[in-house]
Amino acid sequence: MAFCIITDSASDVPESVIKEYHLYVMPTPVTIEGKDYFDGDTIFPEQFYEIQASGREIKTYHINQYMFYEHFLPFAKRGDEVLYLCFSTGIAGTFNAAKLAYEQILEEYPDFRLTIIDTKCASVGYGLVAERVLRMQKNGAPKELLIEAANFFCEHMEHAVTVMELEYLFKGGRLSRTSFLAGTVLDIKPIIIVDENGSLKAVEKVRGWKKAQKRILDMVGEKGKSLEKQVVGVCYGTDKTAYEFIKKELVDRYHVKGLLEGRVGCAIGAHTGPGILGIVFLNELQDKYEEYLK
Repeated sequence: MAFCIITDSASDVPESVIKEYHLYVMPTPVTIEGKDYFDGDTIFPEQFYEIQASGREIKTYHINQYMFYEHFLPFAKRGDEVLYLCFSTGIAGTFNAAKLAYEQILEEYPDFRLTIIDTKCASVGYGLVAERVLRMQKNGAPKELLIEAANFFCEHMEHAVTVMELEYLFKGGRLSRTSFLAGTVLDIKPIIIVDENGSLKAVEKVRGWKKAQKRILDMVGEKGKSLEKQVVGVCYGTDKTAYEFIKKELVDRYHVKGLLEGRVGCAIGAHTGPGILGIVFLNELQDKYEEYLK
């Protein structure tokens, strides 16, 4: 019997982490002109953004109960215990579907133990949680501490995000037509966080893409705690130049301990467009977890 930590592809966990820890990642579905694809399995970011740029119809939906049942079943059959780090309920219905699937499996395997954490995070926000908990597990942290730490990291994870294009937020109903038109003319870029409910929330507006990049960097200094002791997450869609700038600034300005480098996949990219840029970091640290993260 093993204690397994798993997540879904909306966490945008880097391939290097998946390989190092043999992390099980459930692919998030995306529909392109009526055909289903699975993020990180049958479609990947480079291909996805090319399709998005072509204007083809793209829709997303969360992993449903049946899919979760199929993913959880092998763990139940082996007698493994599972910690599932789940996409925020403030953005998708993933948590409820996973819970229903677990209840279904318990009818067949009543001894199966599954802890589902609503991370209230998005993209590498909970990709970073997964990486930290996996590293703690590798360094010998007990199961109870891993679950406790995962909850702590989720609670104290900050997201500083901006997007280049407003049309995708408008199409997804997250921006009014008036704001979309005015913002496009004035070159307005929203500064987005994930709030206490796990929902995406625009908290500021700045003019110009470069200013938006600088603003999310400033937020790291304003909200981050002991950044020199932290591995900070960074993610992007297609703007590699902006991504490299952000990484360099995090190292030069804040002397971060390390970077978790992610690529935003279909689950988030379908709603933000290719010009997404984000930084995730903690606003609090705990020594009892840090001793397993060295």
